[in-house]
Amino acid sequence: MSETATAAEAVVAYLQEHPDFLAERPDLYRALNPPTRLHGERLADHMAAMLQAERRRVRSLEAEVDAAVTAGRAGYGLAIRVRLAVLALMRSQDVVETVTQELPALLGIESCWLLAEAPDRRGVARLPPGSVARLLGPGKDAVVRASPTDIELLHQEAAALVVRDALVRVPVWTGQPVLMALGARDPQTLPARQATATLAFLGRAVAAAMAR
Repeated sequence: MSETATAAEAVVAYLQEHPDFLAERPDLYRALNPPTRLHGERLADHMAAMLQAERRRVRSLEAEVDAAVTAGRAGYGLAIRVRLAVLALMRSQDVVETVTQELPALLGIESCWLLAEAPDRRGVARLPPGSVARLLGPGKDAVVRASPTDIELLHQEAAALVVRDALVRVPVWTGQPVLMALGARDPQTLPARQATATLAFLGRAVAAAMAR
C-alpha cells in the first residue's frame, strides 16, 4: 500500500473517531471541495456548512472594508478642516482667541481650549503639574479618546456636550507643557484612525503661531 493511501486511511480513521472535528473548525471548509448532493442529506449538510463558512468569511471581509473606507473618509475630512484652521492661525492677531473662538467651528467640534501647567498668557487654563505627560502618555503628541476623562478640567463649560475628545501637545519654544483639548459631540468629527498625525501637525502650527 502506498504512503498516500496509508495517510488517507489515517485521516479517515481519525475523522471517524472524532466526528465533531470539522464542525469545531469551520475554517477548514474553505480548503475542501464540496460534495455533490447525490450522496444523501448528511453530505448535503456538509456542503451547506462549507457554504456558510465561506459566506461568514465574505461578510467579515466586507465589514472590514466598510470600516476602513469610513475611517479613511473621516480622516480626510479632518485633514481638510485642519488646513482651514492653520490658515486662520496664520492671520491671527490673538492666537488664544482664534483657538477658542474660531477653531471649533472650522474643525466641526464643540470646543477647543489651550491649557498649560504654567500659563503665561490670558485665556490659557491652568493644569496641575504632570498633567500633560499623564494625559498624553509617553512619546505621544496627540491622542483621540472615545471615553474622555477629566472632562470638566479639559473642556470647561462645554464638558456636558463632549462625547469624544482629542488631546494635542503644543510644543511651545519655552519648553513648558502646553496642551490643546478638542471636544466633540459627534464622534465622526474626531476619527479614531488616521487622525493623530494630522492633529499633531495642528499642535505644531498653534505653537508656531504663539511664537510670533
